[in-house]
Amino acid sequence: MLKIGVFGAGHLGKIHMQQWREVEGAHLVGFYDPDDAQAEIAIAKYQVQRFTDMEQLIAAVDAVDIVSPTTSHYAIAKTCLLNGKHLFIEKPLSHTLEEGMELVQLVKEANVKCQVGHVERYNPAYLALGDQPLQPMFIEAHRLAQFNPRGTDVSVILDLMIHDIDIVLSLVKSPVRRISASGVAVLSETADIANARIEFDNGCVANLTSSRISLKNMRKLRLFQRDAYIGIDFLDKKTEIIRLKEEGMPAGVLDFPLDLANGDQKIISIQNPEVAPINAIRMELTEFAAAITHDRPVRVSVYDGYQAMDVAHQVLKKMSMHNELHNV
Repeated sequence: MLKIGVFGAGHLGKIHMQQWREVEGAHLVGFYDPDDAQAEIAIAKYQVQRFTDMEQLIAAVDAVDIVSPTTSHYAIAKTCLLNGKHLFIEKPLSHTLEEGMELVQLVKEANVKCQVGHVERYNPAYLALGDQPLQPMFIEAHRLAQFNPRGTDVSVILDLMIHDIDIVLSLVKSPVRRISASGVAVLSETADIANARIEFDNGCVANLTSSRISLKNMRKLRLFQRDAYIGIDFLDKKTEIIRLKEEGMPAGVLDFPLDLANGDQKIISIQNPEVAPINAIRMELTEFAAAITHDRPVRVSVYDGYQAMDVAHQVLKKMSMHNELHNV
């Protein structure tokens, strides 16, 4: 039985505690959180032991799940790694790039499993693509949320856009060539709405927009490639693929002819892959546990988490330079 300890009993920490109770082969030993009010709620709701000493909890478990504020990730993770514990760390990996790079090195030295919680990699609408060949040349993402004071201690880039940055980096197997960005702080001290354009060496361009002051929620990603348009709705769990129909391709939900100027005719096929009813958080925790038990690679490595952070911080830097230039 894999013994698990959770650091953080806030909103997401409680969700993780609940999901760990459903992961086969894992046992939630206890949690640590200095907030007495949050701790009492977690104890009452999940009948789980509260540890008031961080090192006692670390010593009692095989793996640690860090769901505490980002500013505390580094200190907790470093202590765990120096004690040889496997780690699951919620995104972003750490507060600074320097901390993130040190954690990458510590994971390598400790030879343990470390997974970063970029949960959209487990979104059923994204997983529905299966082994669909993806070579996007233009990507457009909109991640809009209604205002919630929780999370406003960091920019919308690290709060929301980093999800799409991670997805884009996992799709585009090419180095980043150029980044431009702009953003505005409206209700908080950091940017609440932002746009970033990321250009890659292979010619792909990603245009990402994130807002936490919208009237409605939206989490959509659109991929354009030579043979297809692919739309992914992370919020409503829907996936759509529109492409030229080739011989042997199964019928889509809608197939229609397209007459070209030269007299040729092509068939356009619209397909909606089946989206399985998956609990994304439970799946990522289950996979993390299986990676430890069966010595498998994790889906989102510590280096993946660092790369997403690196690009996010480049976006922040470009946004700051843009705002200074235009006196925003």
